Amino acid sequence: MRKAALKPSMESPPMAHDRKQSDSRIMAMLHKRAASIEKGESLTPPIVNAAKYALPGAPDHPYPYGRFDNPGWGAVEDAIGALEEAETVCFPSGMAAVTAALMATLKPKSRLLLPSDGYYTVRVLMDEFIKQHDIETTEIPTAEMTGHAVEGYDLVWIETPSNPGLDVCDIAAIAERAHAAGALVIVDNTTATPLLQRPLDLGADLTVSSDTKALAGHSDVLFGHVSGRDETLMARIRNWRKLSGSTPGPAEAYLAYRGLMTLELRLARMCESAHELANLFYSHKAVESVRFPGLADDPSFKIASTQMSEPGFVIGLTFKDEETAERFITDCPAIFAATSFGGIQTSAERRARWGDDVAEGYVRLSVGCEPTAALVQAVSDTLDSL
Repeated sequence: MRKAALKPSMESPPMAHDRKQSDSRIMAMLHKRAASIEKGESLTPPIVNAAKYALPGAPDHPYPYGRFDNPGWGAVEDAIGALEEAETVCFPSGMAAVTAALMATLKPKSRLLLPSDGYYTVRVLMDEFIKQHDIETTEIPTAEMTGHAVEGYDLVWIETPSNPGLDVCDIAAIAERAHAAGALVIVDNTTATPLLQRPLDLGADLTVSSDTKALAGHSDVLFGHVSGRDETLMARIRNWRKLSGSTPGPAEAYLAYRGLMTLELRLARMCESAHELANLFYSHKAVESVRFPGLADDPSFKIASTQMSEPGFVIGLTFKDEETAERFITDCPAIFAATSFGGIQTSAERRARWGDDVAEGYVRLSVGCEPTAALVQAVSDTLDSL
């Protein structure tokens, strides 16, 4: 007999966003460009396709060459920076942002504490390239991060909620101990976005994000960013972009900016629907188990309720086997079968196909912006047919 459904509901989280402060950041983000333009200038940022700029005399202009800066980058950086309340540098993908953060903070023979269950490409990057610089890496599960010893490490990398397992760790507690031990802390905040979780406020030195996901939100652009409040660290991040050539295209910056403008509205629908779907999955006989930080008996609930304003829009569900999981994804008319998450359309994939350490029947579901009732009904009908 399955347990009765627990209504997914975050308690009033003491460390989560104050509503007025959150609204203030959103207003600042929406009006950042509008407040700085002159009469006759466009409200939308320009798409400046330029490798060369006029540069007579001393090369002391913000735009000396296309690899150094671009007006479109500045617009999206200002907007994201208003949400993060921190200096922001944009990149052509989330992994480009991750690489910049690692290269700016690690030195030869540094010791790194890394989640073993976070986004797998970060671990591949470490194994294939960064370890060659005599970087020593220790990998542990996200659920063990909060209490793990940090002494002797130079950098602690956190991904919370983790992707794809949705475990969480206590950012504030880890940052306090890490700083006392002389280590930096970087948080991959892709799953939560700066609207649902505030790593820098909780003590992180840098936050990174794949804005390809929810922040840009339309599944039409690769983008990423790094934000931080330490001028020295951010100068290294910006210099890495310039020297490595890891620069976003002007059109991509425009698309990321365009998507960012509706982030709050999209997240509101996505989180609302995620609550309803998590409750449905929890009580349905076709689902073996559910992971969602908003379920009161989920292992992530206690910590998530202290540092997130909402449990998010990603749900992990396990079916009895691979076949059932694939049928759920392909049979449901409201689900788009694809990798990645955070888009307008609800999407899902069976993560074991990528080699993640999850059950063969584990599905990562990214809840989209469809009308909630219609989405829940379509999913419910599909579950009933399995």
